[in-house]
Amino acid sequence: MSAAETRRGKVQTVLGLVEPEAIGPTLMHEHLLSDVTPPRLRATDADDNPEITLCNCWKINYAQVPSRRKLVLDDLEIAVAEVAEMREAGGGAIVELTCGGLSPRPKGLAEISRRTGVPIVMGCGYYVDEFQPEENLTRSVENFAREIVEQVTVGAWGTGIRAGIIGEIGCQHPWTDREKRVMAGALLAQAETGASVNVHPGRDVGQPLEIMAFVEAHGGRADRVIISHIDRTLFEPDDVLRLADTGCVLEWDLFGIEQSYYRLADIDMPNDAMRLKLIRSLLDRGYRDQVVISHDICHRTRLTRYGGHGYQHVFSNVVPLMRRRNFSDAEVEAIMVGTPRRLLTFV
Repeated sequence: MSAAETRRGKVQTVLGLVEPEAIGPTLMHEHLLSDVTPPRLRATDADDNPEITLCNCWKINYAQVPSRRKLVLDDLEIAVAEVAEMREAGGGAIVELTCGGLSPRPKGLAEISRRTGVPIVMGCGYYVDEFQPEENLTRSVENFAREIVEQVTVGAWGTGIRAGIIGEIGCQHPWTDREKRVMAGALLAQAETGASVNVHPGRDVGQPLEIMAFVEAHGGRADRVIISHIDRTLFEPDDVLRLADTGCVLEWDLFGIEQSYYRLADIDMPNDAMRLKLIRSLLDRGYRDQVVISHDICHRTRLTRYGGHGYQHVFSNVVPLMRRRNFSDAEVEAIMVGTPRRLLTFV
């Protein structure tokens, strides 16, 4: 039996292949160990590293107090404790999308999974242009594809730990040539490995459709492409429906961010109830199996130990809110289990 045949019909976690039934309620977009500090700032001296306390975490979240410490998740013990809290709240699995440029730590993820008993599916590929190494400027689509295929089939980031999903593949608006080549390579790798692709779109209402047109033009499988960060990109039901019509999966992955302030763009961030209202409009039109949710925690201030909601929030608070908002058991099951399981199973 070939390696591809061995993967087909299975989910690949950081501890190896498992049957899809081993994947329970799933957070589809998280970071457990990562560094989202812009590379231009990493090597410079800085005074913007105050300890995060209950007295300053609100000001840090509103950028009143600059904090690089907020941008780094590097404490294995805290990650283990926070994931254990998620498990106790009813969580079953985590998709960890710390890709190239964000300081991925596969061995750390494997340790977290072993110690908590929570299956973790690791991503691969590259984040947005600014975070990519200079040598990527001259690499071909085929070269990117070979690297991503190896990350799924052999091991990622210098280890023998294999990715189980491609992404989050970084895009921005306007879309750069290097990012397009990475995306084209990811779609070639999708076809070869049978993995799904998660895409980080630029902060522009038109870019998700631009990405899906690119997917179609390059022969990708739309039903196995996940567009992240719908929360900060699409705000009107008609825009959401147009994207759903392409066949992709829409991911609301900023649950737990309840204030309207958003540092990276001039938008009013929705709260959790508003997120569910848009999701409800999609479900009412028959798109139940094209929705997943998560928190996309990549800031230390969103962990419970630093005054945040943690990975447990979706299970402790959002799922009960869904039921109060008349989401049926079948709808909750599809969003939390069925669709994640389908996307994480190799085809």
